[in-house]
Amino acid sequence: MGKGKLKGRDLVKIGYTQGRVIGISLNVMKQHFKAKSKAVKLDLLSAVLKDPNAYVQNVALGSIAKELLHQKETKQTKSQIDLRQNHVPFQVFGKKNIEKGALDQMYTAAKLPITVAAALMPDAHQGYGLPIGGVLATQNTVILYGVGVDIGCRMCLTVYGMPTTMIKGSHKQFKKALMDHTRFGAGCTFKNPIDDAIFEREEFAEIPFVRGLKDTAFAQIGTSGGGNHFVEFGIVDITDPSNEMGLAVGQYVGILSHSGSRGLGAKIANYYTKIAMQRCHLPKEAKHLAWLELDSAAGAEYWSAMNLAGDYASACHHQIHKRLSKAIGEKPLAMVENHHNFAWKESLADGTEVIVHRKGATPAGKGVLGIIPGSMTAPGFIVRGKGIASALSSAAHGAGRQLSRRKAKETLTKKAVRELLKKNGVTLIGGGLDEAPMAYKNIHEVMHFQRELVDVLGSFSPKIVRMAGA
Repeated sequence: MGKGKLKGRDLVKIGYTQGRVIGISLNVMKQHFKAKSKAVKLDLLSAVLKDPNAYVQNVALGSIAKELLHQKETKQTKSQIDLRQNHVPFQVFGKKNIEKGALDQMYTAAKLPITVAAALMPDAHQGYGLPIGGVLATQNTVILYGVGVDIGCRMCLTVYGMPTTMIKGSHKQFKKALMDHTRFGAGCTFKNPIDDAIFEREEFAEIPFVRGLKDTAFAQIGTSGGGNHFVEFGIVDITDPSNEMGLAVGQYVGILSHSGSRGLGAKIANYYTKIAMQRCHLPKEAKHLAWLELDSAAGAEYWSAMNLAGDYASACHHQIHKRLSKAIGEKPLAMVENHHNFAWKESLADGTEVIVHRKGATPAGKGVLGIIPGSMTAPGFIVRGKGIASALSSAAHGAGRQLSRRKAKETLTKKAVRELLKKNGVTLIGGGLDEAPMAYKNIHEVMHFQRELVDVLGSFSPKIVRMAGA
């Protein structure tokens, strides 16, 4: 055994702690400094331990420095983070239709020491951490469950100039187009995925965890998730002549889709949520509100990965709409899309820079367009935001659930759903009782409660709906 050979206990003696960093350090010394004496090796390792930032870019020692920094960031603290005694004041829109569980979650979120402002939308219902419909502004931090697992879930509407009578007259062709050119559910893929510029993004190379997700993301590009995700043909009714889409008042054929960032977003959310929960020891009622600081390595990584996932979700929608445009032989006149389940860097009315989380809430800044869907048998609405400060420039992201998935399955029947769909002239492909129209709130009431938040430019009425399922 050579005199220069190091052992783990040698590193512990100079201040290294047990963990991956010792194995990495021993491998680096063996690979790059094999001929050096034990004393020289320990001097090098001591220097890296003392100031890891100075060695991050070093070809040989960089991996040790990065692991030391990561170890420092992820070191668990024994102390619990206390909530404020009183919550930050916030406005609740449509409070009479919001369940107690969602209100309690919002009150808890508004007590976080990092919270600056908050608002609750009229479609709100209970979720994990922040309620669905919750909007929360924090300083220099991002709350993982304030964004959600389906990062960048979004709406996308394409409008076509073809006669609306074609939906009924060419019903079989429209239905076939949805069957042939959409895919739904966990793990679903197209046989031949279409390449996209999103895969040239530097995040796929620069973020170690994301690097391993590129193949999954490529396989799932252009597909949709399960649950409440859908792609549907319907009738667009433009009622405001001043709309920014350049469309005349009247009726058009439209395609509306709702889906998110698929496996890419889910894996990013789960990975960084674990890191956040290891760092933030919050009381039981707030444990799902763990956060990452944006000036930490993990926080900066998550922020980049979150934005990548949001753009990937948009790319998925664009591919869905391109496939369907080609299938029906039409070029779009206009497109409107918007994220929810996301976080943005914004400024409050007083100039305070914040991170605004919109968990199932639509951005409604002044002049910003968006789509707020109803249900299979109720219209959705094309809206223009008014930028109302008390709502943190936000609006509802849909009708919102009035029955949980479990409750819907227990209380509703397939026969009742079929009859309601038939009454409203809607064809459903797939879907389940948990997504029945009766499981959702009255969209007209939701829109009434947020009339001060958005202007309505038009509506979208579903006619042929495709969801996960047989």
